[in-house]
Amino acid sequence: MTKKNYRRRRFVRVTVGAVAILVAIPLFVGVYSLFKPLPKGISTQSDFVKTDDLDLLYDVTYEDKNKAVHHEQEIVETMYEVIDHAEDFLLVDMFLFNDDYNHDTLEFPTLSEDFAARLVQKKQESDIPITVITDPINSFYGTYDTHVYKKLRDAGIDVIETDLSKLRDSNYLYGGYYRMFLTWIKPGGLKILPNALRPMDDKVGIGSYLRLLNFKANHRKTIMNEKEAVIASLNPHDGSSLHSNIAVRFSGDTLNDLLKSETAVLDFSGYDTSKIKKYEVETDKNTGEYEISLVTEGKIREALIDTVNEAEAGDSLKIGVFYLSDRGFIKALKKALDRDVQVQLILDINQDAFGNEKNGIPNKPVASELMNYKNPPEIRWYKSHGEQFHAKFMLHDNGEDSTLIVGSSNFTRRNLKDLNLETDLVVKSNSDSEEMISMNEYYDRLWNNKNGIYTLDYEEEAEDSIMKTILYRIQEGLGLSTF
Repeated sequence: MTKKNYRRRRFVRVTVGAVAILVAIPLFVGVYSLFKPLPKGISTQSDFVKTDDLDLLYDVTYEDKNKAVHHEQEIVETMYEVIDHAEDFLLVDMFLFNDDYNHDTLEFPTLSEDFAARLVQKKQESDIPITVITDPINSFYGTYDTHVYKKLRDAGIDVIETDLSKLRDSNYLYGGYYRMFLTWIKPGGLKILPNALRPMDDKVGIGSYLRLLNFKANHRKTIMNEKEAVIASLNPHDGSSLHSNIAVRFSGDTLNDLLKSETAVLDFSGYDTSKIKKYEVETDKNTGEYEISLVTEGKIREALIDTVNEAEAGDSLKIGVFYLSDRGFIKALKKALDRDVQVQLILDINQDAFGNEKNGIPNKPVASELMNYKNPPEIRWYKSHGEQFHAKFMLHDNGEDSTLIVGSSNFTRRNLKDLNLETDLVVKSNSDSEEMISMNEYYDRLWNNKNGIYTLDYEEEAEDSIMKTILYRIQEGLGLSTF
């Protein structure tokens, strides 16, 4: 073999090896991490049980005829009641629990501080065990200890950040490279980048942004004691404090399912759950007019699509959601429209995020797609005053029976396909039950602008942009976004 041939073969081997290390192997790792086994206790649906103890809760922002903005809120106060009523334990799981926003240019109610103070007060008065689960975004992925964390921990309250590395990788093309080459860069080092969450604060580390780019989260919003629980779309986050939200408070046997679901998160996050596994909840005799089932992660998607598929001609589907983008759900909606199901959607405009302007993705291109379908639905936009229509629910009504799915999950790939952690409740009852009547009245109030201005005609904010449609489809398919 000549030296020239040897060098050529060596170059080929080196090139193939480099491509394998820099492209093929990270891609394999990324794809594997998209489909790897889920932690035990994740993506579950509980059995349906009956209860009479169930209340739907609404936070609503609207304008009156004089353009004055009003905020009607009841979710946080109900959560405070759960705290106050606790006698044996409190277990809280909240995605955003901080005061992160630009304090130099904006001002919001001190919701995170007030919520933390309520927990601390309960701990000081009763000394019951209180455990708070949250997402690493609150400390910018380990860059700093927040004052909320410090306040809670100083009072003897356990605060646990979810170990997101155990979850599947939504942004899988990046995730393979991150897992192979970048995990060694710690959040506290190389603090040379501006803090995107708190612009007025000190700079943060490169490692924090590298973790952020994985675009995954514990997105749950739950609070429970031994007698009752609330599952919500609300975060105890100052910048989110004026959002329009929805929640459900309930009691009964399903509390056991919620407790197991939250214990699973603590288990894979390295927390000693031996004491939590000894908690006992008060259950009823499985009687009542409401049948409820706890659904988490991918089981939420199954419940949504199954419910849409069950809708027949003349039935109604009423949807209100902050983000709508999941392709399987959109496909199911189109088939329902073809069956002459009446579909109404109230969507956030996706233009505001804590003082920052957004581009309308994904709701604008998805709404355009649906309205250009051969059998279009009815769509209205929730009118924003800087806040968000942050609710996440779907109501199916056939005139006799109703099914409501409500909770933390947006209708997106990340929220519905076993990537984020999410918690919803499925509620079934007669259509003339008190809470289903309440739900319809709430929706009709928003849809028809009763005693205020809540929603806008589709045409007022319609946008038919090919570029935004392409961008949405790329972001949804590859996980290259925060929705």
